[in-house]
Amino acid sequence: MGKEVEQLPIDRNALEAARQQALSDEHLALIVETFQGLSDQTRARILYALTQRSLCVRDLALLVGVSESAVSHHLRSLRDRRLVKSRREGTVIYYSVDDQHVAALFREAQHHVDHVRHGLPDHPYTLPTHQD
Repeated sequence: MGKEVEQLPIDRNALEAARQQALSDEHLALIVETFQGLSDQTRARILYALTQRSLCVRDLALLVGVSESAVSHHLRSLRDRRLVKSRREGTVIYYSVDDQHVAALFREAQHHVDHVRHGLPDHPYTLPTHQD
């Protein structure tokens, strides 16, 4: 084996700025968990429906076309990731998105898909900087 050659950055200032703006491992793990919640087509269908209105397990099952047991399993996964929340009305539990950030995230994913499907150019958008 040959000797390892130390690699020097091409743009030291850009590298340093990127390092300063990097997310913590904990924060990044939570982001990955959020996207894992969306990584299943059934969960994505459930979540999209819940961005439109609150629904109970039975109605979600009928809408999505899976068993109530399967919907409950997916809702538990989404709830564990704080993507959905529940409220009880008598004997029925209704689910909704946990907060409007979830609905906004879904809308942004839809915009991205529209751009990809239709070959649309990107539009100017500046990501907000995040403070841990």
